[in-house]
Amino acid sequence: MYSIVKNLHSYWAYLVLIILILAVVNSLIKTFSDKEYEAKDFRIALFTLIVTHIQLLIGLVLYFTSPNGVQNIVNNGMGGLSSFARLLAVEHPFVGILAITFITIGYSKHKKKLTSKPKHKTIAIFYTIGLILVLTRIPWSVWLG
Repeated sequence: MYSIVKNLHSYWAYLVLIILILAVVNSLIKTFSDKEYEAKDFRIALFTLIVTHIQLLIGLVLYFTSPNGVQNIVNNGMGGLSSFARLLAVEHPFVGILAITFITIGYSKHKKKLTSKPKHKTIAIFYTIGLILVLTRIPWSVWLG
């Protein structure tokens, strides 16, 4: 079970990154070129929101079933964790939740805007913050290695 959830979390992360980068680039281009907000832009923002929330759910299941999550903290205490173990047990989940919070706030705020430029700008700001947070806490040595 654990290996299936771990692989799902790892491979789903590729989709999250691709869609999140697409949403950020789309909103930045349209913000700076004063393009109209279209149904396609709404779908990209919504799909990004959905994909990131699914990743969060998979990650939470992994966190509570993984030997690198809660169990590692219980067994070793915070002082007994190596820097990599701390990344997996604390930093990665916390910053991931923070990133998804920014994405969710951006999506919610953009829906309340009435014109195109503020809609694109809101998505650009909040989704970019979410993307940066995600990129800082990916365990690259495990993910690419």
